[in-house]
Amino acid sequence: MTLPDTKAKLLDGYRGLVVGIANDQSIAWGCARAFRALGAELAVTYLNDKARPHVAPLAEDVAAPILMPLDVAVPGQMEAVFARIGEEWGALDFVIHSIAFSPRDTLAGRVTDAPLDGFLKTMEVSVWSFMRMGHLAEPLMKNGGTLFTMTYYGSQMVVENYNIMGIAKAALESAVRYMAAELGPSGIRVHAISPGPLATRAASGIPEFDALLAKAAAKAPRRALVSIDDVGAATAFLAHRAAKLITGQVLYVDGGYHIID
Repeated sequence: MTLPDTKAKLLDGYRGLVVGIANDQSIAWGCARAFRALGAELAVTYLNDKARPHVAPLAEDVAAPILMPLDVAVPGQMEAVFARIGEEWGALDFVIHSIAFSPRDTLAGRVTDAPLDGFLKTMEVSVWSFMRMGHLAEPLMKNGGTLFTMTYYGSQMVVENYNIMGIAKAALESAVRYMAAELGPSGIRVHAISPGPLATRAASGIPEFDALLAKAAAKAPRRALVSIDDVGAATAFLAHRAAKLITGQVLYVDGGYHIID
């Protein structure tokens, strides 16, 4: 896959936060590369001390001047990240939220049997954290901006083994619409990006995921699997001011797989 012409620097002068890079296979990393290739300056977060050695070299590759820990389940860490951005940059043009989590027993079980604590943790990390980031980003997006999150087709259709995460993604897509309506008058746009199946670390927790990849490759109209660079390029397009009247959307980047029965 070829990224957009880097000579254009269409996002030169843009500054944004990328949350969710775990390694060089992460969707968030594909987004970071695309945004940086187009000229954007990036702030990058890593989950914890264990993750830092894997993320720090990637942050260096995209010349990120801000690298901070962020576990959205730890009180105060989100606020600290946005405070640092406010102090150093004073403004923000985009946020990429590419995180989701469900306890293994909750994700693997039937949704009917989901324990309350597992359900709440799933929603806290996968949905509420995006809403909270919108709240924290709003005062920094003085000239408008764009909030992105990552969803999946399992929000709309029952995908075997996706289980409780399908419910969380449906809630996330609804949050995108409500946030777009609320923040639109301030020039802030909100989108969910829905990639086709990708072999990421997060996806490794889904049982029989290899079979899902094979099915997507065989049935998608393009007969190909999406890459993290494909996702990054599409996301970067929506961040540009040329897309200023596009908001509240779920953009499928899946080779057309979602249109096939």
